[in-house]
Amino acid sequence: MFNILLLEPIHAAGMRVLQEAGHVRLAADTDEATILREVGDIDGLVIRSRGRITRAVLAAAPRLKVVGRHGVGVDNVDVAAATEYGIQVVNTPQAVVEAVAEHTIGLMLAASKKIVTFHEHLRQGDFHVRYCVTGRELRGRTLGIIGMGNIGRRVAQICRLAFDMPILYSDVRRAADVEEALGARPTSLDELLAASDYVTVHVPLLPETRHLIGAREFSLMRRDAFFFNLARGEVVDEQALYEALRDGRIAGAGIDVFEQEPTPADSPLLKLDNIVFTPHAATTTEESLRDMSLVALDVVRVLRGEPPVYPVNRLCV
Repeated sequence: MFNILLLEPIHAAGMRVLQEAGHVRLAADTDEATILREVGDIDGLVIRSRGRITRAVLAAAPRLKVVGRHGVGVDNVDVAAATEYGIQVVNTPQAVVEAVAEHTIGLMLAASKKIVTFHEHLRQGDFHVRYCVTGRELRGRTLGIIGMGNIGRRVAQICRLAFDMPILYSDVRRAADVEEALGARPTSLDELLAASDYVTVHVPLLPETRHLIGAREFSLMRRDAFFFNLARGEVVDEQALYEALRDGRIAGAGIDVFEQEPTPADSPLLKLDNIVFTPHAATTTEESLRDMSLVALDVVRVLRGEPPVYPVNRLCV
């Protein structure tokens, strides 16, 4: 039987898979010192958003064969070090697509329709706010998608087919299938920012995407444009976003991810009324949590000497 360590609890569907394959235990905490104490006899490890699998952790786990990322982004796993140690990293790239895409549309609608503003005023008994605040429709507005991966494609599909939105996109790779099916047009990041009514970010956190969007990029956007980040907080310079919103250089924003999580209670973003935010919760649906937990299937495949379906790194064999 294999020893498998979870850094956080997972959905029962994935838990059953792991329990059938070995002894499963939950880490006492997700700080590095605790993980270092607990990985010495571990064969497989599953990490969610809390904690980091560092080179030091990998070095302290001589039996470790596989790290399963419950989700898509692997910025909290030292993949290069794992590869050096011959440790397979796997993730669930398809599990979150629908949840994040729908959440993106939800934030777009909430920001455009002033739903949170109406909600808060009505809670205070102000029904007449309907005469003072005006929203707008998505229909026919230009959508700019930064990162045309699985999530970006689904957002494009929904917005094009449901709201008749022209699609611009910026990506290091062409998405010919999306161009053909939806009429999406590839463009430079600067042109996308200048031409779009709505800009949404769906790129992984990499050295080259850290602070991809900053003061210069916000200065290129239209004053009536909305900005959305459902990728990673560090992709956006949060201070620059705050200043753009505070000064009215963009109309509004919808944010699910932050540079520091949990978000500090004194974050200036929380004091603005032209932003809608959620606490890194886009993937928190019953379906997505179940499907992400099934990274367990690849964890067990690797432990049994079988090739994984969703490898993140390639190992020399």
